Amino acid sequence: MIDPKLSTTPFAFIGNISHYSTEEEVLFSTHTVFRIGNIKQIDNNDRLWQVELALTADEDQQLSALTKIMREETFEGSQGWYRLGELLYRSGKSDRAEEVYKVLLDEESNAIKKAPHYNQLGRIKHSQGEHQQAIAFYEKSLELYSKVCPRDHLDLATPFMNIGVVYYDMAEYTKSLSSHQKAFEIKEKSLPASHVAFAASYNNIGNIYGKMGEFSNALSYYKKALEISQKNLPPNHPNLSTYYDNLGNVYGKMGEYVKALSSYEKGLEIKLKSLPSNHPDLAISYNNIGSMYENIGKYSQSLLSYEKGLVIQQKSLPANHPDVAISYNNIGNVYGKLGEYPKAISSYEKALEIYQKTFPSNHPDLADTYNNLGTVYDIMGDFSKSLSNLEKALEIRQIILSTDHPDLAVSYNSIGLLHENMGEYSKALLFHEKALDIRQKCLSTNHPDVAVSYNNIGTIYEHLGEFSKALSSFEKALDILKNSLPENHPDLAIAYNNVGYMYDDMREYSKALYFYEKVLEIKRKILPPHHPDLAICYNSIGVVYCNMNEYSKAISYYERAVEIGQQSLPENHSDMEGWRKNLETTREKL
Repeated sequence: MIDPKLSTTPFAFIGNISHYSTEEEVLFSTHTVFRIGNIKQIDNNDRLWQVELALTADEDQQLSALTKIMREETFEGSQGWYRLGELLYRSGKSDRAEEVYKVLLDEESNAIKKAPHYNQLGRIKHSQGEHQQAIAFYEKSLELYSKVCPRDHLDLATPFMNIGVVYYDMAEYTKSLSSHQKAFEIKEKSLPASHVAFAASYNNIGNIYGKMGEFSNALSYYKKALEISQKNLPPNHPNLSTYYDNLGNVYGKMGEYVKALSSYEKGLEIKLKSLPSNHPDLAISYNNIGSMYENIGKYSQSLLSYEKGLVIQQKSLPANHPDVAISYNNIGNVYGKLGEYPKAISSYEKALEIYQKTFPSNHPDLADTYNNLGTVYDIMGDFSKSLSNLEKALEIRQIILSTDHPDLAVSYNSIGLLHENMGEYSKALLFHEKALDIRQKCLSTNHPDVAVSYNNIGTIYEHLGEFSKALSSFEKALDILKNSLPENHPDLAIAYNNVGYMYDDMREYSKALYFYEKVLEIKRKILPPHHPDLAICYNSIGVVYCNMNEYSKAISYYERAVEIGQQSLPENHSDMEGWRKNLETTREKL
């Protein structure tokens, strides 16, 4: 589709002089831009497609807007090689961009003109996970600018901001916030309040507040970043996807999983339209979406998203990049929830190996991975390995986090569960109460994590024989989860199970059976057929039937529990011993 009136993009028909006259060849200028109108397959051949193209002109409003933004973002007015390096960097080709800037640096004799090259090399090293090298390049850029520019010159804002981003990734949040505030103050003196450059500052400060557990502040800054960007950028600009992702992060932390998933999907939609198919930022979106599917109990969809992200990262990032470790951690989480514990441990160990090579010893991502390993070892009955990993996680978090940070509650909760499994109930209660106290201070009243703490405290009271306190805690947990989770969420199954267990202890067997059957109904829908949690359900129902003197039904359920346990747990696992004992004892009663 060629409009001959579009003189700004000259073309020439050369069909009459081409060697293949039937092809009706047209020669276009090198700067010609087309719109893709339609694509259709020819004769069901996977290799033949007909693509309809429409020639554009300089008057095309969308093309003009996109061109303007691209020129601004690739430093219009700079030399062509500098802009080429930026384009390569934005396309995810950081190695080639690094080559360009090193050549420019070697060829530049003017010291001040080297400053932007050092800044670009800092960005590249940061994207490669080389944090110390990134800071060194940024500080060199800042040093050169400071020699010739006033203290509030706009050129100084960029290296300050970039240094803040690296410190953020290194979990040095105080240093990060200080650098970002310096950048923001410089921008305030030089730019109008609606300038798009403020979006990055708002976003970065929001990141810091999010890590510090101040989610309301983080949400406020992210919304400011998105609002400014929507006014200044095209609708499919990659920066918009970043701000949607960050909104999703905060909504996820606040337990608003539907809002989080919606934000992440908006971010992915933009990236799919604006980035190459193997760009690392696509992997971030797939990881985020996988996380929300995990939170709402859709584990198969979660694993699929995580694996998509990992495949992209393995193609586009260095083998020891921290983002690869995040994917391994996430995949390990899902395998753990699916009961595939060896696969979970393998994934966590891959993540840990990367973090140990990349981050300082007190980095929070190391704590998360130690906590994950400790939790799986606890489930597998290896209590010594569990305690070792959980204590490493707690030690890191106590050093770097505030006393009321929600991640500390995660550590206290995990250690409480371990002490419970070891039969140390007083210690377990102490840790679970610490976790609840933190969560009540920093989370909403209906946040699922508050319910988790109530459930765990109820379990300890049940072990201690304080049944009224136990039932009260379990009912509080169930009320919260009914208001905050989908009806088939696995955490609801836990809450139903705990209430059912209490009714069994109180000899109200009909009520107990009702709640246990609710548990089994949920878990059959969300778990593989040989998951250990299903065995626990069958055993619990067997206990109720045994207490009701319906021994044949009890034996049937005990047998199912033992059968599943034989396929999913070590032979000497404490749960297996209990299920076998229940089966043998009940058979003797017939």
